[in-house]
Amino acid sequence: MYIASPAPTPATASAQVQLSRWLAVGSLTALILLGLAWELWLSPLRPGGSWLSLKVLPLCLPLAGLLKNRMYTYRWVSLVVWLYFIEGVVRAWGDRAPGNYLALAEVLLCLVLFAACLLHIRTRQRSAAAAAPAPV
Repeated sequence: MYIASPAPTPATASAQVQLSRWLAVGSLTALILLGLAWELWLSPLRPGGSWLSLKVLPLCLPLAGLLKNRMYTYRWVSLVVWLYFIEGVVRAWGDRAPGNYLALAEVLLCLVLFAACLLHIRTRQRSAAAAAPAPV
């Protein structure tokens, strides 16, 4: 039996929205920095850098939307992040150290970003539903 949790109060909803917002922005920024550092400096196979560093460009696009608190951006970032999660899992499985550790860090950051986006979306939808006038 599923029991729905009650709608959050405005104070807790606002705190959860702010926490999830900064978690999302922080994990996205860390994911961008990790991708750049990994492909430009930390990769033992390509010490001079690699064109694979361009993989972080799609991650730079949603940063402005997350900072402006746009709901649409949170929704599509929660879908796009799975591409980076898959890359991290594949490289964690196939690369040798230290590449596999960097891939595990990428997987962890992707999970944090997804959870933050999910929390942000659900909290904002529940608080909007609670604030909506009751049908007559």
